[in-house]
Amino acid sequence: MSSDIDAAPCICFFLGHGINENILVGTDEMNMSSNTPPRRLSIFGSTGSIGCNTLDVISHLGGREAFQVCALSGRGNTDLLARQAIDCGVEIAVTADEKRYKDLKRALSGSGIECAAGDKALVEAAERDVEWTMAGIVGMAGLAPTLAAARKGADIALANKECLVSAGSLFQREITAGGGRLLPVDSEHNAIHQVFDRDQSGSVERIILTASGGPFRSLNQNEMAKVSPAMAADHPNWSMGLKISIDSASMFNKALEMIEARHLFDLRPDQIEVIVHPQSVIHSMVGYCDGSVLAQLGAPDMRTAIGYCLSYPKRPDLPIERLDFAQLARLDFEAPDEKRFPALRLARQAMEGGGLLGAVLNGAKEVALEAFIEERIGFLEMADIVEKAMDQIGPGETASSIEAVYDADQRARIIAREMVGASMAAQ
Repeated sequence: MSSDIDAAPCICFFLGHGINENILVGTDEMNMSSNTPPRRLSIFGSTGSIGCNTLDVISHLGGREAFQVCALSGRGNTDLLARQAIDCGVEIAVTADEKRYKDLKRALSGSGIECAAGDKALVEAAERDVEWTMAGIVGMAGLAPTLAAARKGADIALANKECLVSAGSLFQREITAGGGRLLPVDSEHNAIHQVFDRDQSGSVERIILTASGGPFRSLNQNEMAKVSPAMAADHPNWSMGLKISIDSASMFNKALEMIEARHLFDLRPDQIEVIVHPQSVIHSMVGYCDGSVLAQLGAPDMRTAIGYCLSYPKRPDLPIERLDFAQLARLDFEAPDEKRFPALRLARQAMEGGGLLGAVLNGAKEVALEAFIEERIGFLEMADIVEKAMDQIGPGETASSIEAVYDADQRARIIAREMVGASMAAQ
């Protein structure tokens, strides 16, 4: 469901071919033979749920005999990062937090593993020669290292929404120039990839992103105004990190997925739909011009999407729960309420406005989310802050450079912080 979720299994009604021209048009068979060198790969955000699930998939698909994990990165959990690095025998481990460099170095003492810290170190690690990179760093912090890996020609398993939300056209250009491929890891986009017939992309009428509706699907606005961060983090279906869980509750997670899907599948905004599906069994669907709708189903486990990206075009044998349709019994759907969940409307506004509005939406959202977690603003105020930032800045220029993206992001954050301050002063 997101770049920060724990995960479960998937089966598919139909296997399509790919997405846009940058995405998965074929690959060599996975190297499971001891006669040939293991595949070199890097995992950024290895201590998060996506990173941990990636390492779990690797262990099931041959471990160190099949894969050489060259670089790992984390942030706060240096003990886990060090254990992962030692277990994998990596070349380098990087913590994004420079204040934790000594902790990481101490934990890696005697291992022979290189240790580094900070944003520059992340980019340098991403520039190492690997075939495949898991981009699992949450937020704008993941943009620079993911771009660096793309420029080096690595295949990018993308679990970071912000790369495409904030810098979609720029990121796609770097993927093309580097010669790598873009592999969608989010369960919704991975599901679409599995049923999107690239050979007949002109026959695609629409894609339908499914949303669980989160913990507040049935609450009215007065009730939602009173919810706490702990309540917002209690997702009914998925086990996720704090920020992603709250984004899911506000449906900002789905808003980002809408913008990301436009870039991944090269579609118009009006071809992207959202449907609330409380069971989270259908991960997304593709509708075709003949009236057919192809869906990918499975229990919520991100290892399915990760394994599919790692072994494409083959399907790896993974120890994942299989769906029992007799037990499942029913699938429910309902239209999303954009009055209670305005994030969806703001995503459509960003897609239609183009330019740097995606970067503005995301930057303001990240500030508002932090403020809500710290209980400085209410749950419903997050969308208000994002909308006002988008109105004040507007689309502006295109995302022609990473500097332009960062500038729009910073302007949005400044406006959002000012509005958070004004809200607190008014309380």
